[in-house]
Amino acid sequence: MMTDLPLDQVRTLLAVVDEGTFDAAAAALHLTPSAVSQRVKALEQRTGRVLLLRTKPVRPTESGEVLVRLARQVARLERDAFAELGLSGGGEPTRVSVAVNADSLATWFLGALRRVPPELGLCFELHREDEDHTAALLREGLVMAAVTSSPDPVPGCSVRPLGRMRYLPVAHPDFAARHLDGPLPEVLARAPVVVFDRRDDFQDGFVRRLTRGRAEASARRHHVPTSEGFAEAVAAGMGWGMVPEAQAEPLLRAGRLVEPAPGRAVDVPLYWQQWRLDSPALAAVAEAVTAAAAAALRSAAP
Repeated sequence: MMTDLPLDQVRTLLAVVDEGTFDAAAAALHLTPSAVSQRVKALEQRTGRVLLLRTKPVRPTESGEVLVRLARQVARLERDAFAELGLSGGGEPTRVSVAVNADSLATWFLGALRRVPPELGLCFELHREDEDHTAALLREGLVMAAVTSSPDPVPGCSVRPLGRMRYLPVAHPDFAARHLDGPLPEVLARAPVVVFDRRDDFQDGFVRRLTRGRAEASARRHHVPTSEGFAEAVAAGMGWGMVPEAQAEPLLRAGRLVEPAPGRAVDVPLYWQQWRLDSPALAAVAEAVTAAAAAALRSAAP
């Protein structure tokens, strides 16, 4: 019966995943490639599971992701313990990796990080990802925390509601006069549209709701993969799009945008998920993010 997991084997697995190959992991760990391979094989035998796909670069299996996440969490706890003991050595900063969607990053999230006490000396590593996909980075152990659209916690993580980000369907006034004059469900499905990237189906979903599933947004679409660029593309008249309220309101006041569908705003609930660890660094970031979200987002309850 397995009673523990040798940490040297778990750390070796993490090194192989991070470095991409057994040879590179061996160089990083100052071991021979044979020793690295033996450790990984021993861990697979101990768990009774295949942990790595021997591709180039190697990729963890679903079971491997569990152990990679464990390795990162152990490393986080070790660094916190060393810092509390005054043994951090060489003044190496504490790094906190967070996955966050582009619209939050462009509107309120950086303000949240400014609330973190500077005396903690944290360094942030931000991963920009759609809120529907940030949980995958948590599951793979690539980040410690994430802004997600899912209330279902990733295994080993806690979750709390942040609030609702409101999106407005908007367009430049000239664009609206040229393309959106008529029954909205019909004209919106034909009009040029701005989307974030090829995975972005937010505008499609809006049209599906208007047409009760009979249509999606037009195939005439512009891909603009930055939040600020997306809003500017819509304001420049390239197409209509769903723009965060915080970005749309100043442009509406300036007359650069209009709402062709007043009262049709869409609210996206956001949640904060993080490793379930007693980490002072994570606790400070969670407190700052929660406070900033309360000020910037609409209430979690409709």
